[in-house]
Amino acid sequence: MEVINKAKKFERAKKRVDELKKFYKHVAFYIVINGFFIGRRIFHDIEYGDTFIEAFTDVSNYRLFFWWGLIVIVHGLKVYRFSFLFNKDWEKRKIKEEMNKNKEI
Repeated sequence: MEVINKAKKFERAKKRVDELKKFYKHVAFYIVINGFFIGRRIFHDIEYGDTFIEAFTDVSNYRLFFWWGLIVIVHGLKVYRFSFLFNKDWEKRKIKEEMNKNKEI
């Protein structure tokens, strides 16, 4: 019985580490790719006659950064177990909590 529990714990831990690894890769790609595209757009604005300040403060240069950032936030919330959706894992956790409450009574 103890061996089975250890195997289950190992599998859950491995799955968790894989989720974290994917999230960290997602954040790294987000930073690198958006940095490149924002820099390129600012450079093109300067090339077409804008000053650096005008190009840097132009909100349209940050659209991809903003929308992809929302996706990264949702991914992070999911990975760090802040599930705002009532999924199967949430149901299982709540059932266990209720069962534990009933044991105390």
